[in-house]
Amino acid sequence: MFFSIIIPLYNRPQEIDELLFTLTKQSYLQFEVLIIEDGSKIDAKDIVNSYIDRLSISYYYKENGGQGFARNFGFEHAKGDFFIVFDSDCLIPPNYLETVNNYLLAHPLDAYGGPDGAHPSFTPIQKAISYSMTSPFTTGGIRGNKRHIGTFHPRSFNMGISREVWEKTGGFILPRLGEDIEFSIRIQSLGFKIGLIPDAVVYHKRRTDLFQFYKQLHFFGRARINIFKHFPQELKWVHFLPAFFTIFLLLSLFLNVLNHLLAEFCNTFLAIYILLIFFHAWKVNNSSKVAFLSIAASFVQLTAYGLGFMQDFWKRIILRK
Repeated sequence: MFFSIIIPLYNRPQEIDELLFTLTKQSYLQFEVLIIEDGSKIDAKDIVNSYIDRLSISYYYKENGGQGFARNFGFEHAKGDFFIVFDSDCLIPPNYLETVNNYLLAHPLDAYGGPDGAHPSFTPIQKAISYSMTSPFTTGGIRGNKRHIGTFHPRSFNMGISREVWEKTGGFILPRLGEDIEFSIRIQSLGFKIGLIPDAVVYHKRRTDLFQFYKQLHFFGRARINIFKHFPQELKWVHFLPAFFTIFLLLSLFLNVLNHLLAEFCNTFLAIYILLIFFHAWKVNNSSKVAFLSIAASFVQLTAYGLGFMQDFWKRIILRK
């Protein structure tokens, strides 16, 4: 099977350099790489060109239109039987393509997704952010996991589709704000077979500080409401949990200011929750520093998503703007 790897890029030349280097180490060699520069002011053309003698690689520059449409641009120019989409902040293990190829030969799929994890080279804050997005004590535990709730929807940081899927769907119809979930739902609605490849793991850097992580998760919360506008049935109870947690946290602060009797109950619950995160993160990462940072990352994740979710729920569903 011949794979076309499609990577949209926006002002992140250093990230694409690191990603491309990992692709030079693949054990399976039947692939090409397409870099779609989506209107970047800081382009990566020279970096991409430095890999011409090591990879079958093509570089394209287009006006900014969002990552969804940048991927469509890549699909239009791809030669492969199967298209694979990565985010530019991923590192790809050497056996990734071999793992995917073997799995698809044994278990044919029209579209797939894979999990993400933290690379040993990641900084403590990156490991903490990765933990918060994959922990059973946060909503991140359902992403790229066998325990996902409802139908599995591949995410664009680690996603593959057949050429037939591209031809039948026309690709992404949203430029951003939940575009990958909408695409996955539409793929499924057309009767294509979608599945998780558990061992097709990528190392996902996500964001390098908590402020950028907050902005990203606030965006994710808003994106869930955008998906609801297209597919109301896809809004599940689990998507409300970060909003409920955020409300509970604000209520706890208010009760503590008033020295209310219920403040003690709220404080006890939060203390138990914090301890669970700390000891589980310590076990996963074998680092007390990462464990402490994981507490902060988990709270940032839940409150950022919750606030973004509530913002657009009020604006787009209640006020219908």
